[in-house]
Amino acid sequence: MGELKEKQCVRDMIHANEEKFLSSFACKSSQTKGRAREERSCDFRTEFQRDRDRIIYSKAFKRLKNKTQVFVAPEGDHYITRLTHTLDVSQIARSITRSLSLNEDLAEAIALGHDLGHTPFGHVGEYVLDKLTSNGFEHNEQSVRVVDVIEKNGRGLNLTSEVRDGILNHKSSGKPFTLEGEAVSLADRIAYINHDIEDAIRAGILRDEDLPQNAVKVLGRATKERIHTAIADIYENSYGKNYVKMSEEVMAATNELRSFMFKHVYRPTNKVIQERAERMLSQMFAYFMNHVEKLPQQYYQLLERDEKERVVCDYLSGMTDRYAISVFEDLFIPSTFSISGGLS
Repeated sequence: MGELKEKQCVRDMIHANEEKFLSSFACKSSQTKGRAREERSCDFRTEFQRDRDRIIYSKAFKRLKNKTQVFVAPEGDHYITRLTHTLDVSQIARSITRSLSLNEDLAEAIALGHDLGHTPFGHVGEYVLDKLTSNGFEHNEQSVRVVDVIEKNGRGLNLTSEVRDGILNHKSSGKPFTLEGEAVSLADRIAYINHDIEDAIRAGILRDEDLPQNAVKVLGRATKERIHTAIADIYENSYGKNYVKMSEEVMAATNELRSFMFKHVYRPTNKVIQERAERMLSQMFAYFMNHVEKLPQQYYQLLERDEKERVVCDYLSGMTDRYAISVFEDLFIPSTFSISGGLS
């Protein structure tokens, strides 16, 4: 009994420290709205720490390393993938929440899970699946479906309400109900704009001097300067407040950089891969709609609870870039054969 009491004190100690040190506007672990399915508490971890661990050990999280951020199958080891983007978002979100005395564990869990439902081939894949399905497709909604339904062979990860809400509402149009969720939304924008600039320069698409000078003047020329400026600005404008946001000047400069990237990087790059990605995903979508028995068992069993179109979309969106190409080749590219030996 003494050992069990000591273990329970670890979690209780964290709860007590949160009450003592976190802002009154922070989401405390002890005040979580809970999970859809009630579970016994962990002796050593808070509920948000458990969510973080569940996400890290999920299959969907592991696949992020082979999913496109901007550049498909780039030559070079230092380009951003969906996984390294996710880690960037997590680090920036933790810096923001730490400076504001908010709950770092909650922000980290949301950040690590925010892109679990992203498609192969980046936003091009998302655009294609959105066109193919009657109810549309958005990666933030799919990320929630991944943690609710697809992981653990249909049982889902059973995450807390706060983490699910942050994942669902991480896009700029979302309205998360925790300040930690707001921090992740800003961190996502800060991360992808700045590190996509680095990749575009590395790929020879941009030069430093091409960046809009008004934005550079406000935010800084180097990546680390721009990220530091954004985090410091959020701190100065949000500390002790019931919101997390940038100043108008820094937000305007950030949006200017974002618009610049869409015009000069995202749209041109997407155009290059869109035709091929659309052909592959469209043909695979049609094939599996007509041959649901060919779906992996994990997805086939979901047909008992969800419509066919939804499940096919689950399978395709969960693919990595290389796996999508491999499946397409297996389905639609004939094997070579020799005259004497038949198929080879």
